[in-house]
Amino acid sequence: MNGVRTSTGKTVEPLKDGFLEKLPKRALSRVGIVDVGSNSIRLVVFDGAARSPAYFYNEKVMAGLGQDMATTGRLNPAGVERGFDAMRRFAALAKGMDIEPLTCVATAAVREAEDGPDFQKRVERETGIKMLVIDGEEEARLSAQGVLLGWPEAEGLVCDIGGNSMELAVVSNGKVGKRATSQLGPFRLQQVEGGKSGLRDHIARIMSELAEKVGTDHRRIYLVGGSWRAIARLDMERSDYPMTVLHEYQMTPKAVADTIGWIASNDLNDLRGRVGISSSRMELVPLASQVLAELIATFKPEELNVSSYGIREGLLYEHMSDRLRKRDPLIEAARFSERQMARIPGFGKKLYQFLLPLFPDLPPEKDRLVQAACLLHDTTWRAHPDYRAEACFDNVTRANMAALSHPERVFLGLALLHRYKNSRAKSPMAPLFALLSEEQIREAEILGKAMRFGAMFAIDDPADAGELTFRKKRSVLELKLTGMGRRLLGEVALSRFRSLCNAIGVEPEVVD
Repeated sequence: MNGVRTSTGKTVEPLKDGFLEKLPKRALSRVGIVDVGSNSIRLVVFDGAARSPAYFYNEKVMAGLGQDMATTGRLNPAGVERGFDAMRRFAALAKGMDIEPLTCVATAAVREAEDGPDFQKRVERETGIKMLVIDGEEEARLSAQGVLLGWPEAEGLVCDIGGNSMELAVVSNGKVGKRATSQLGPFRLQQVEGGKSGLRDHIARIMSELAEKVGTDHRRIYLVGGSWRAIARLDMERSDYPMTVLHEYQMTPKAVADTIGWIASNDLNDLRGRVGISSSRMELVPLASQVLAELIATFKPEELNVSSYGIREGLLYEHMSDRLRKRDPLIEAARFSERQMARIPGFGKKLYQFLLPLFPDLPPEKDRLVQAACLLHDTTWRAHPDYRAEACFDNVTRANMAALSHPERVFLGLALLHRYKNSRAKSPMAPLFALLSEEQIREAEILGKAMRFGAMFAIDDPADAGELTFRKKRSVLELKLTGMGRRLLGEVALSRFRSLCNAIGVEPEVVD
């Protein structure tokens, strides 16, 4: 195996693609992962290798291991002590949660510092955590794999920025393709000489080299890393965006350019206070902004998508079987929620089948939303009745669900709101409705009122009580009752059936 030469002259043996394949496939147990980066060290415990990750525990320490490393060639001494304290704590937490052994990877700082091996050995000796040091291309692969966990259909370029490096990887057809690594991390850029023009030329030269390696024909760029997320959060603040969920937040190149200019013209401390970004992270935003501007100028994407999933989720992906990887993350998350929180787990699928005649010839992207809504329709039943509609809307729009765009979050939330409430008038959630078209709002209302009727029409299986038929030519929604259905269609159920028909714009017709 050929070694990789780092900027310090040290040789690191690269780990091959799929180096974690030897790890056990833990389909049901909790999976603990530690990511030792140049700026932060994070412990994430996933509640099983589920297709849509459930974050059982998540803790980050801004250790700053890679600060000043570009000039000293060594890890930051204060960062080493903060990092070791964090690793010692994480080891104790893992033991308390019975998730040993932890999977731990280290990236650019430990990989390139001359005292990186010493830190690695100390951690293993005193905490028992075995740290796997990965090279830049493997880091790119894992980050891209994390994006694929959240976006199975992702097509484009993944860009992961850390403190001391920036990685690129092409994703297409569910696979990771060409990869490249660079030293475009903000910590390294702090040491570039030549003033503003020297820094600009330095970034442009490296970006051009990266473009030669991975190509520039990428309509979308998926942004991974804390500095990108900070810029995206500031973009939300500048544009008064109604939602603060960063995952799958979309920006246009023009919006990013406007935000970068806005950041430059405002006081960083004031901006930090407004959006809650840490001071250590905010310090890196101006340099990261310059990198992002050059990234856009070089690759010319049509849109940029923020991913909260990266290397840690990429590691989780390694634990999954191929069968699990092929499942829809949204549907899997909805099924998990139903099993954990619904009064009658399994009813959601029956409700979906009962309501299908209302939604003929749905394209797959809409059908999955109908399925998810039916699975989630009863997961907030424990909330106070006065707040149940808002609670389910809030749960969905803020939930840590993958493969779900912001408009799709609002669509699901609005459908579930109408599952519990006829009217959305004066809803405190109204600002988010602006992410939907009038037609989408109408479709969400119809779905919600359909669930509102179907959920109380029968407790076990609505198909045992009746059958829906949409008579489009006659503008009639027919409900054909069984013997059981005749007993179940009481005053309230009938009222809800009529409300559904009114939302659709058809006449109700009950057939015995």
